[in-house]
Amino acid sequence: MRFARSGTARRSGLLSGLVAAALVLAGCSSSESPAESGSTDFETVTIEHALGKAVITEQPERIVALGMGSAETAIALGTVPVGVEEYKWGSDETGYLPWIREAVTERGAELPVQLTGGSEIDIEAVATLDPDLILAPWSGITQQQYDALTTLAPTVAYAEKAWTITWEDQMKMIGKAMGKSAEAEQEIAKIKSQFADSIAAHPEYADVSFSFIYNTGPGTLGVFFPNEQRVAMVRGLGLQVDPIVNTLPETDGTDSSVIGLENAHLLKDSDLLFTFYSDPANRAETEAQPVYAQIPAVARGSVVAPTNQPFVTGSSMINPLTVPWSLERYVPMIDEAVAKLDQPAAQAN
Repeated sequence: MRFARSGTARRSGLLSGLVAAALVLAGCSSSESPAESGSTDFETVTIEHALGKAVITEQPERIVALGMGSAETAIALGTVPVGVEEYKWGSDETGYLPWIREAVTERGAELPVQLTGGSEIDIEAVATLDPDLILAPWSGITQQQYDALTTLAPTVAYAEKAWTITWEDQMKMIGKAMGKSAEAEQEIAKIKSQFADSIAAHPEYADVSFSFIYNTGPGTLGVFFPNEQRVAMVRGLGLQVDPIVNTLPETDGTDSSVIGLENAHLLKDSDLLFTFYSDPANRAETEAQPVYAQIPAVARGSVVAPTNQPFVTGSSMINPLTVPWSLERYVPMIDEAVAKLDQPAAQAN
């Protein structure tokens, strides 16, 4: 889930001071010998993206991860970030995303500082962490935010559009920025192997079509595209995206098509629907709409709509930590929905 924060005035004086301090620290660190900085074998990399260009000259050691999925890949590649964007909606009782907490704890490392993100990235808090690399390839950072962040450290944003990147490209971009492209390719191969194993274990999914939908209130309906990461997670289990999805017009900034509930009939051939709700009230309100209730998959109960918030978040992104964590939890839900395909609607519900 992605949430926008309400706008607040920037503390420009404090920011200027922090930025200046960060630049002074950067200048001091440049006097270290290659052996001291750990960058002996690091070759400078340049990553061009939609908001500018990141030039990384030394092995990153103090990474700040913004948006979704970057922290997990950085951890898998051997570096626990010093700061990560917080996701309260998907965190566990400790306040952290459980797969991040588990991975960092297993390594005996210190949990990263959590930062306000979204439309109100706390630039001041980022500066206090003295980062040497800021990762945000799957995020919605603006040009203004990027311009502020890049004064602190090389910042890697999205290649083309906000919130639009395949999981493979995200991991490759992070691997390149960290000087660990080969290791990133290995992690990609592991994920593909995990998906292949799951597909082999569930051949019955091959003939099941699905659409992954969402709503933002009464009368609304959106459909995520096949390469959006939560859809790709389901595809990785062997299910097939309903061909109708490929005919829908793109809605900028969403990696989806916002078609409106009046076009719910377009989903008539989807065997399963995958979705999530912001809270129980949103679910009740959505399911009470007659047009929504008449969608064939909804009518027969073949809907996968998890209520566990960490799972909704974890299954929405593909990376080395979330895939094994999500797959084992997804299968029972899918099996329950598939079992209702041959039942009359009244019996299924």
